[in-house]
Amino acid sequence: MAGAQAAPAGRPLRIVGPWEITGLEPAIAGHFFTRLQVCETLVEADDQGRLQPGLASAWTLADDGLHWRFRLREGARFHDGTPVTAAQVAQVLQRAHQQPGLLRLAPLAAIEPAAGATGNALLLRLREPFALLPALLAHSSTLVLGAASRGADGRLGTIIGSGPYRIHALTPPQQVQVQAMQPGLPVQQAHYLNVSRAETRALMAEAGQADMALALDPASLQRLGRLSRLRVAQVTVPRTLIMKLNAGHRWLRDPRARRALSLALDRGGIARGLLRDGELAATQLLPPTLAAWHQPGLAPLRFDPAAAARLWAELGWQRGRDGLLQRDGDTLRLTLRSFPDRPELPLVATAVQEQLRQTGIDCRVLIGNSGEVPLRHRDGSLELALAARHYALVPDPLGTLLQDFGAGAGEAAGGQGGDWGAMGWHSPALQQALTGLARGQGDAPALRAQAMAVLHDELPVIPIAWYRQSAALAPALAELALDPLERSWRLSRMPWPGGRA
Repeated sequence: MAGAQAAPAGRPLRIVGPWEITGLEPAIAGHFFTRLQVCETLVEADDQGRLQPGLASAWTLADDGLHWRFRLREGARFHDGTPVTAAQVAQVLQRAHQQPGLLRLAPLAAIEPAAGATGNALLLRLREPFALLPALLAHSSTLVLGAASRGADGRLGTIIGSGPYRIHALTPPQQVQVQAMQPGLPVQQAHYLNVSRAETRALMAEAGQADMALALDPASLQRLGRLSRLRVAQVTVPRTLIMKLNAGHRWLRDPRARRALSLALDRGGIARGLLRDGELAATQLLPPTLAAWHQPGLAPLRFDPAAAARLWAELGWQRGRDGLLQRDGDTLRLTLRSFPDRPELPLVATAVQEQLRQTGIDCRVLIGNSGEVPLRHRDGSLELALAARHYALVPDPLGTLLQDFGAGAGEAAGGQGGDWGAMGWHSPALQQALTGLARGQGDAPALRAQAMAVLHDELPVIPIAWYRQSAALAPALAELALDPLERSWRLSRMPWPGGRA
């Protein structure tokens, strides 16, 4: 970048974002420690989602389809100097499999060091074939921690990983500081600070108080993009703004009601007016960037208030004098919950509220904490929620789809779907497709098409917009490319001239 200035020698890289550090357990906050490269997973992924070696240098599947062997990287050590052993990794994964999280999707019978193996190897034995297993082992909930991370009571007291950075200071819920383990890395220190308001993060970037400001609102992005001293970076990510709904609700269990809600949404208007990018209007759940899953043959989701009105009429709803839909003495009133972790969510929630009102639905919007959504999913009180769901935190979207819509999803809610997926809805046809894909059985493209068609027709969640991740970057980061899978902030590869020792 012309006129770029180097950061002062030795200064920490300063990152601000909207996310709080709400705990230490990998299932809760593992993404912080993988994004900061403090901890590693057995398997990594490149920008296209192809699996790559992580703590495991290689893996093989036995001919019976039931025994996976993972060879650990030679010489790997935790930050306290102890070696990364198959016994320790087995213990970590056993715990991850017992707790809520993606690894519970795998039909694991045993996780143990490989007997008689040459070198340091791990054996994962399955009850039935499960081709998705290596991809699940790339998820942040399966990150590998050193034994000293936990006290005698089994609770996490600190985070001891094996990545190129170690924890220097940790002050939940707002701050974490990391220090490089090697003197040659350009970024020697990095500080993350939770800043809840997008406008404040943008002002910090503008004032030079943040070197990387993440998750900015569209208006701030446009303003910062006009400043020569900053660079605005964006990357399309496999995340979709969705309206999650309670398909078991007495007014929403009929698919026609969910289609009527969808027809009320002006996705193009939301994408152009609020997201400032008309190409982000979602025509189906998964975006074209997930080429293996996106189905060009599906009829695009459309905006058609008249068609919505016809569907409500079929279901017995008629407009009252106040313009709201009424049936059997009830008025169609629903509560939409969202949260500000993604700055566009409150804006889109307000637009959805108005668009639903125009078709006769009294929609109340409540902006609170993101934890309200899974909490109210589990106690059954959720009606509608607006969220931004990432479908490739496991490199293969199948992992997230199984978690959100599969037969094992939502065990805490009586099998009624996942926290960020279906609620009160289940489809045997979808389950057949997802199970076949997970086991590596059948025609994979045909099964993916079947799965996407069911979700498109039944609408257990309603897609609204696809997503671009954004950041305002200091001039020293002019060459940085954002991670399209949002797995890492790429500290070890960051062009940071001020940090070299």
